Amino acid sequence: MRLDAFQTLADPTRRRIVETLRQGERQVNDIVEEAGIHQSGVSRHLRILHESGFVSVRPDGQRRLYSLRPEPFHELEEWLAQYRALWEARLDRFGAALEQRQKQKRGHSHE
Repeated sequence: MRLDAFQTLADPTRRRIVETLRQGERQVNDIVEEAGIHQSGVSRHLRILHESGFVSVRPDGQRRLYSLRPEPFHELEEWLAQYRALWEARLDRFGAALEQRQKQKRGHSHE
């Protein structure tokens, strides 16, 4: 079963791991130390993040280095963009209404 992007990031531990990986490529022990999560938990959540496409793994000798992949974040951005236009239109209408109200107040204060 593959989790969608929102299900994947719904878990606070996975979000903490993602935040840690924002700083760049890390090995498991670095993530454990920086995120303050037990190694078994980090490994389990990294597997989920990898299966969901958020994280890539690169072998480097005995180490495995983890890094964020941009594609799922682009997908989230595209999904949010659909709603951004709605929010911006509402904010524009709100701004116009405020401006109109202030003009009316100024007009009344000069009388």
